[in-house]
Amino acid sequence: MRGQVRVPGDKSISHRALILAAVADGISIVRGLSTGDDVARTASALTAMGVPISVLDDGAGHQVCGGRAHLREPEGVVDVGNSGTSIRLLAGLCAGFGWLTVLAGDASIARRPMDRVADPLRRMGARIDGRNGGRLPPLTVRGGDLRGLDYDMPVASAQVKSAILLAGLSAEGETVVREPVPTRAHTEELLAAYGADISVEDEPGGGRVIRLRPSALHPFEIDIPGDPSQAAFWVVAACIVPGSDLVVDDVYLGPARAGFLDVLAAMGADVERVGERSLRARHSPDLHGTAVEAHQIPGLIDEIPVLAVAAALADGVTSFAGAGELRVKESDRVATITSELAAFGVSVKPTDDGLTVKGTGGDGGALKGAHVRSHGDHRVAMAMAVAAMAADGGSVVDGWEAVATSYPGFEDDLRRCVTR
Repeated sequence: MRGQVRVPGDKSISHRALILAAVADGISIVRGLSTGDDVARTASALTAMGVPISVLDDGAGHQVCGGRAHLREPEGVVDVGNSGTSIRLLAGLCAGFGWLTVLAGDASIARRPMDRVADPLRRMGARIDGRNGGRLPPLTVRGGDLRGLDYDMPVASAQVKSAILLAGLSAEGETVVREPVPTRAHTEELLAAYGADISVEDEPGGGRVIRLRPSALHPFEIDIPGDPSQAAFWVVAACIVPGSDLVVDDVYLGPARAGFLDVLAAMGADVERVGERSLRARHSPDLHGTAVEAHQIPGLIDEIPVLAVAAALADGVTSFAGAGELRVKESDRVATITSELAAFGVSVKPTDDGLTVKGTGGDGGALKGAHVRSHGDHRVAMAMAVAAMAADGGSVVDGWEAVATSYPGFEDDLRRCVTR
């Protein structure tokens, strides 16, 4: 693999930028949106709620005509597809309005727990119901008349934090979110940039406290950088494919998003930052196992599938602790990583809160070509494609269409980088 690649705009920032543009009073310009179906679902939901969103004449961005006066009750069920970010963030947004919203998705979404979002929103005054006692989608959200709360996060989750803060924009009084382990800070960064009355305090021991008062946002322009979670696939691929020298351009590497680089550095990978927003990765034949601790997981939870592939080619054992959140992603990623890497001949064992991978680097050579499945999970699909590149013989990934969730151009970029 050689050359350069630019990954789609950061998915997490894209969701949040669209939602904040919808409530900002005026016309906002959002450039570089993620091209995946996840973000398209958020845009479609906002359109259903009365927010005009159009492509700019140059095709390089979107215009969002925002303001609370535009927002209205959607006429039908809002379908978020496979997007957990969409359903959780939209629940927080809709909690601030006195109308009814029904949020539903595909079979994967129907299995994902929503109580971690619904419970704090209920405490703020929203009425939320769903299947299994309000725990599972579809969710019905009737909002309005919210009051701020002081909330200690029981599970590190940027999505839950964001839902609470979005609701807090409309709440009476101060909303406080206390994070014992800091998570992605995109929501609070964007809120601060666009006029919200918000403050962030670092706590002794590494925690963080976010305080938000009811706020009106001003319109804005944003250029969204590349998604580090997508960049991780290319970086790992370059590290494990002989002869590789690859540059990934314009990647967001801010707080709580570059944790995968720390893990790869601990494994001995040849990866360097180029300027503020680019990465260069080269083949790294001497990777070795490492222990990924629980406090690191919030900063790399989405990158674990492809980091497990790097671990499969390393010498020794790599362990991931405190990663129970993997079981409630688009698939049960502990189970899917275990089964699909095993098909390549890798020894992977699930644990109570994560998994361990015994690499082939010092004990058995390359992976063997395999027929594997995505399980409808875009990150599993792309991780298995990366593994296939380092395997001896051909491989097949069933369910490849899942990649469109976040990176529909992945296959085209892969062909281009491999044929250089």
